[in-house]
Amino acid sequence: MRALREAEPCCAPLTRQELTPGEAERVAAMFKALGDPVRLRLFSRIASHPDGETCVCEISDVGVSQATVSHHLKKLREVGLLVGERRGTWVYYRVAPSVLAALSCLLDQKV
Repeated sequence: MRALREAEPCCAPLTRQELTPGEAERVAAMFKALGDPVRLRLFSRIASHPDGETCVCEISDVGVSQATVSHHLKKLREVGLLVGERRGTWVYYRVAPSVLAALSCLLDQKV
């Protein structure tokens, strides 16, 4: 499997300073990916899994075909929200390091 880039804390909170064009593009791609209800459910399922990762073999009941699940997982990986690791015939997904913290920081009003 090709190396996937890790999500990095992107920027200061929106209430503290304006986003640069590059930051806005990165964040918009993440929010666009999460703007699809199926992708949001997949991301939530993986993020909330007790083991911190989910085998694609465990994801089958989100109302779409397995091929569509794979397509959505690919989109989440492409924008840096998920990382995947192939183990034998299965791929295990987990939330990319720092993604939740980065998105939370972006929307924080206290800083």
